[in-house]
Order: sequence, then structure tokens, then C-alpha cells
Amino acid sequence: MSSGVQRSTPVVDAVVIGAGPNGLVAAIALADAGWDVVVVEAEREVGGAVRSTELFPGYVTDLFSAFYPLAAGSPVIRQLELDKHGLVWCQPKSPVAHVVSPGSSAYLWRDLDATAEGLETSAAGDGDVWRQLYTAYRRVRTPLLDALFTPFPPVRAGLAFARRSSLGLATDLARIAVTPAYRLGIEWFQGDAGRALLSGNAMHSDLGASRAGGGFMGWLLSMLAQDVGFPVPRGGSGRLASALRSRAEAAGARILCGAAASRIGVVTGRATSVQLLDGTAFTARRAVLADVSAPALYETLLGPRVTPPRILGDLRNFAWDHSTIKLNWALDRPIPWLDPRLADTGTVHLSGSSAAVMRGGLRLEGGELPGQPFVVLGQMARVDPTRAPSGCESAWAYTHVPQAFARDEHAVDLVAQRVRDTVEAAAPGFARTVVAEHVQRPADLEAADRNLVGGAINGGTSALHQQLIFRPTLGLGRPETPIPGLYLASASAHPGGGVHGACGWNAARAALSAHGSFGAIQRLLTETVWERLLHGS
Repeated sequence: MSSGVQRSTPVVDAVVIGAGPNGLVAAIALADAGWDVVVVEAEREVGGAVRSTELFPGYVTDLFSAFYPLAAGSPVIRQLELDKHGLVWCQPKSPVAHVVSPGSSAYLWRDLDATAEGLETSAAGDGDVWRQLYTAYRRVRTPLLDALFTPFPPVRAGLAFARRSSLGLATDLARIAVTPAYRLGIEWFQGDAGRALLSGNAMHSDLGASRAGGGFMGWLLSMLAQDVGFPVPRGGSGRLASALRSRAEAAGARILCGAAASRIGVVTGRATSVQLLDGTAFTARRAVLADVSAPALYETLLGPRVTPPRILGDLRNFAWDHSTIKLNWALDRPIPWLDPRLADTGTVHLSGSSAAVMRGGLRLEGGELPGQPFVVLGQMARVDPTRAPSGCESAWAYTHVPQAFARDEHAVDLVAQRVRDTVEAAAPGFARTVVAEHVQRPADLEAADRNLVGGAINGGTSALHQQLIFRPTLGLGRPETPIPGLYLASASAHPGGGVHGACGWNAARAALSAHGSFGAIQRLLTETVWERLLHGS
């Protein structure tokens, strides 16, 4: 029976759905501009896939992402001054190393000379090649990162890039963008150390070492590692999320956790409200920004009655990136590496030669379980001593499997054991250091963050067929959606996965521009283009 009391509907300028890094960055940008912003988050804490906890007493474990070269390099994150909100970065001497064979590794050191000298030992001339690559990167660093992390097309950043680069350098980078990492490694380096570093870094995306675009990712992460390192937040990855929350609240944004959105209200074709599972509703005067996956936005929060049929049809071909299996460990002492220099490394690639990396990537592409999985391992207390009791270690390792195996318990167990065996081969006696272990299966990752569908961590594949104007479906390559007032602010939007905040920042800037001096013209152009894309007129 009704109580006769009508619940009021709060009215704000903008509602942000999701308090992952992109959602929090979007809230900051809007609140800094003076908008009244509320952020609704389904989980009990902010951060999305940037969270940490004490899985084991005295040990801090990063539950998802752990090291942040893209955050350290992102112009979006840098301008937020998160150090004023408690964020402290910790750096290892070696951001990343690649175990080519037990006892033999390729190293990328923070010191450029040390990196080059190590590669020169692998093969004469490779050290000079590395210096040349880094010199070219430094020449275009600022406009390149600006172009990567701004809305498509990056007009201003593109002009700045043209001013800073020669025609030869521009064409070199264009070729890097479409050449597989394994091929670039063969062209650039004589020895396998440089090739392995390049291919291993490419494997941080789902492009691997053999696909177009993988060469660019391998090159970019390698150069960022040399430039800004692979830093980790002191105290755990959750400190990055809490700093973003503090910054958002300092700007005036309100953040509600345990508040799951169930529907986006659309009136006369425009997004006007967000309803929560508990029945609470917020009216959005200006915009709704969704830090959720593209399928969740269009198929669930909007639904088939609102979403244009063309978008629903395209989403049937939406491709997730590979599933992730992650093992977390509490160790009673440091990892007993055969190569003792690995003690100075934060992130270790375990997979063998560059050719082995490529073969493993090809198996993933073919839908097969990896025989020798590509393993990324983090030894966090070596970088940040607050993560474990004195003399102990907090470590983790992850690998990927095809989405078809995401819920295959037997396959997950099999691959998890292969991960253990891979670590043991490079560090005999590792198993005896393990005090406790916790395995995060793909289904566990999705249960903890509904954006990580099947354990996919990048909001959809980074393959070229789902980038730029094809991300997440054929469209503008921008955060605007076919629904006026609604913006996609998650990793499903350009530029995609990684903790860089650009997806949220771009969505916020688009919303602000739509209500700026030329907002009426921008809205008309956007709606006209969408109309032609969706209806072919």
C-alpha cells in the first residue's frame, strides 16, 4: 500500500555512471567546470579495476591493474595533481625485464645508458638502435601522447605533432602503427633481447606480437618504460583510486557507492535521467556519462526500445579482448630467481624468446589454450616495501586465455598450473616460498567489476577493426552516442583500455562543449552525422 508520500527526484547537471578511473576523471572535469555532478557506483568502493586489499594478513594485493606507465605518461592524469591527494609513486630500478631463458633475461632499466649497454651485450649495434628509438620518441612525445589521449580526430595535437616531426619520422611512426611487433623486432634488432622486450610489451594488449597495431603498443610501452617507468602507487593500487575520489570530491562531485544504475531515462529522444536498482532516480539537466561497457550501455541501460537497431546489430559483432587468469601470492621471502638481477625489476615477462611470444599469441588468436603461457609477474614489495612484512614479498602473475575458455573450470585450472610451472622454471624453489595463494578466475574478475566481461580488461579488443571510428561500433570515434545528452566514458570508447583517464576526460569535454558557445552548432552536426550513419540518408 502506498504511503501517500511521493519520493522527490534529485536534479543535477550530470550523472556519471561508474566510479572507475574514467568515471572519476569525467566527474573531476565536469565539477571543475562548475557543474553539479553525482557519480553512482554499483560496488561498495570506487576504483573499478584499480583496487587493492589485504587478501592475506599483512600483505597488500592489487586485485586488477598494478603498474601504471599510461597513467604516468597521460597528460590527463598529470594535470590533476593527484600528489596533493595522497598519491605517491614508487619506481623500481628496472621497470620491466623479459626472461628469455632460465637464468638469462633482457632488461629495460630506468637509466637509458644501462638499457643500451645491456642490449649491446646481446648484439653489437642494438644499444645504438635503442638510443635512436628513444631519441625519436622524445622528439614527438608531447604531441604524440596528446594525440593518443584526445578525441578523434586529434586536430590540435596532430598539428603540433606535424610541427615537431619530420616527414620521415611521421611516416616511420605510421608504419610502426600497422606493423606487428615481431616484425619490427626483426627489422630493428640483431639480438633477441631487444626483440623480446618489444614483443613482450606488445602482449600487454590483446594485439600480441603478430597483429597489426601490436608493434605500436610494444614500442609505446617500451618507450614509456624508459621515460616514466612502470610506477606503482605506494600502499597499493587503491591509493590511485582514492586519490581520484579525493580530487573529485574536492571539486564538488558527490560519489555514491553501492548505487547500481538500472536504466537511463530518455525523453523526446534525449537522455534525461538515471534510475537505480533501489528505485532512486536522478534527473540530469545536461548530460549522462556512462563508464560502463558498450554492450551494457546499449543493451541494458538503454535497451532495444531506445537503442537504434543499427547499433544493436553492430554489437552482435562486438569483440571482447582475451580473458584473464590472475594468481596472487603471499611469499615468506623474495622470489629465488636464477638471474639475481631480477630482484631489481618490478614487472617480469616470463615466456621465452620473441618467437615463443609470437607463437603463444597466435594460439590465442586461433582460440587455443597457450601451451607455454605468456606470464606477466609483479613483485610488488621489491618496488614498494609497504606491501608485505619485512623480508617477505607480495607477488602476482597473470596470463590470458581465449574468451571461449572463460568459464571452463578445467581449462582455467590447467593454465593456472602452467603459470606456476613457468615461474618455477625461472625461480627454482618458488613454490616453497608461497605462504598463501588466491586465484582470480575470469568469472571472479567479472563478478568484482561488471565491466570485465569474461575477464576482459580492455573494454573490448584493441584490434584495428574496433578502433577509431569503429570503436565500439561504426560511428564517430568519439564519446557522443546516437542519444543526445548521453556519452560513453569507458574503455569501450576511444582510445580504449589502460589507466589513462582519457575516455572519461574526452566524454566530459564533449559534454561541456555541447553546452558551450558553439554548442548548438556542435549538437546539430553530431546529430546529422549520426542520422546518416544509422539510416544511410
